[in-house]
Amino acid sequence: MTATRSRPLSPHLTVYKWGPHMLVSIVHRVMGVGLATVGIAGFVWWLVALASGKEAYATFLGWATWPPALIVPIGLTLAFFWHMGNGLRHFVLDTGAGYELKGNRIGALVVILGSITVTAAMWLFIFARMI
Repeated sequence: MTATRSRPLSPHLTVYKWGPHMLVSIVHRVMGVGLATVGIAGFVWWLVALASGKEAYATFLGWATWPPALIVPIGLTLAFFWHMGNGLRHFVLDTGAGYELKGNRIGALVVILGSITVTAAMWLFIFARMI
């Protein structure tokens, strides 16, 4: 004889109401992978070009300073500030503060707006120094 009991189902993403804290959490992981893979690839390319001589380094600089390719360092900068901001947010959460819904939402919005603002300010400063 088998008893039919209704077992609890694991909650899925459709159960929860989406908020900025969920976005920040998911994008934090994506940014971390991007920092690791793209950052290491660029760093290794720079080291190989540096060790290969003037011609290889000039080729690297040509690609690295090509205006459409500037999306890569700008994206890495955004990923860095996003990842750092969310790391600080999690540090605060680890102290036991910020778990209430309003505080969590504000912390997530600070990460989003702060990382975009600091990235824009940094690159505006860099472009202003180049002119």
